[in-house]
Amino acid sequence: MSFISGLAAAAAIAALSGQAAPPQERAGTLSRLTACRAIVDSAARLGCYDAAVSALDSAERQGEVVVMDRAQIGEARRQLFGFEMPALPRLFGADNAAEIDSIETTLQSASEVADNRWVFRLADGGVWRQIDSDPIRHRPRPGDAVRVRKATMGSFLMTVGGSRAVRVRRQ
Repeated sequence: MSFISGLAAAAAIAALSGQAAPPQERAGTLSRLTACRAIVDSAARLGCYDAAVSALDSAERQGEVVVMDRAQIGEARRQLFGFEMPALPRLFGADNAAEIDSIETTLQSASEVADNRWVFRLADGGVWRQIDSDPIRHRPRPGDAVRVRKATMGSFLMTVGGSRAVRVRRQ
């Protein structure tokens, strides 16, 4: 399991706003819990654990500490696919998970905005805007299969249904 403190939440906000993120530190409540291992006296160690677990539980219930398992971290990474977040690996700990190179979902809706460019709303909640001017050959329809993949130099390509890929940016 990974523990993410208020400091990590601040790192996420800083990353979203383009500011440099502070290095991730272990939550104080977790540090106090693990420090109990060093106590030699059994009764004192048990008292330390009881107090530290109570504090950690209270902090988690109040939203001061967030506890996520690997599956939740993977889903959060998937939902953030396409956003520029250089601090993302630090935010979710060093779990050495494989980087996401593409996502596959379905199209919820698409609207043509200007100059033959489109805005795509995906079933997973993501909104992507076409940034090139290449025409889409097949009119996108709700339910069409969508694949968004990383391309060169930080860009992304989207394929909707049977159309050719167009360059897009996450909104």
